[in-house]
Amino acid sequence: MSPLNWTRVFAVMAKEFVQLSRDRLTYAMILALPIVQILLFGYAINSDPRHLPMAVYVQDHSAFSRSILTSLQNSSYFDITREARSPAELDRLMARGEVLFTLTIPPDFSRRVVRGDRPQILIEGDASDPLATGGAVSALAALPQRALAADLVGPLSPRAAVQPFEVVVHPRYNPESITAYNIVPGLLGVVLTMTLVMMTALGMTRELERGTMESLLATPVQPLEVMIGKLAPYVGIGLIQTTVILVLAKLLFDVPFQGGWGALAAGVLLFIIGSLALGFLISTVARSQLQAMQMSVFYLLPSILLSGFMFPFRGMPDWAQAIGSAIPVTHFLRVVRGALLKGLDLAESWPSLLALAAFVAVVTTLAMARYRTTLD
Repeated sequence: MSPLNWTRVFAVMAKEFVQLSRDRLTYAMILALPIVQILLFGYAINSDPRHLPMAVYVQDHSAFSRSILTSLQNSSYFDITREARSPAELDRLMARGEVLFTLTIPPDFSRRVVRGDRPQILIEGDASDPLATGGAVSALAALPQRALAADLVGPLSPRAAVQPFEVVVHPRYNPESITAYNIVPGLLGVVLTMTLVMMTALGMTRELERGTMESLLATPVQPLEVMIGKLAPYVGIGLIQTTVILVLAKLLFDVPFQGGWGALAAGVLLFIIGSLALGFLISTVARSQLQAMQMSVFYLLPSILLSGFMFPFRGMPDWAQAIGSAIPVTHFLRVVRGALLKGLDLAESWPSLLALAAFVAVVTTLAMARYRTTLD
């Protein structure tokens, strides 16, 4: 065995650096991944969400009621964004995910406080994601003692010696705060993203590397026909994965299936088609399977972190929520969790379904345009 020759070693190193400089996509990924992770974990991820949207139904328009609303706002956990006119409107706002908490103050609240009857107010919370509402629920314990401290003075000061009213907290959709009820349905979106986007991107890129795409291009097949023919088998794979995950979710974790089968079916189909179209688009950009893998992982990272799968969506800053709203996984998780945990059907889930349909249209159009540009 010949001795180690450092000249040859440095020659190989120089060749590798030159190769990296030519592979601009890989070089960009090497620099972008740590930057993106630092920004996401440092600024976007928050396990103690604040300023959660709340709707109120106040039947007692008094100084006491106004003090309670002010105290909730000052806690920094709640933002009162809607004033409902009926309990049915409160239910509708929470079911659609427009608010995470609702407050109901009864009509005789002030009179009973003055009499010392310790009336009750009702606060309902969306417990489908226990992490999103846990801190806010804990903060409610101090509300009775703090909210009316400035109002119960003079003749009413004896009422302040004890809690002047009670807060009844009613967690909905997941009253026992079982984490699996939130995580397991969310896994459906993550698994479909990991497999369908990556398989499609790698499969198409593999044909480019092997030269079999040239044979396909020699035929009169149109780009849309190629896309449909290539992706159709993977639609079946996605449906099989969906069925397996839902069956295991019920058998192993007893995840409640409240209904909403129409919204669930539409959401699954749109998300599968959109994920496959995205994989097709990635394959038209990547020049090798390694690049296709890197781009798929780069898409998967924000899909997991910014969609509300691992961390509460409402806990992120506005700019991170804006990015998360542009990711299809975010809307798909809302459809799945809404259907399984809340029983939401097509009429209640249409905003998320519309966002998924728009994603499918945009990505398909880009994939077709890119296919013609790069392969014709």
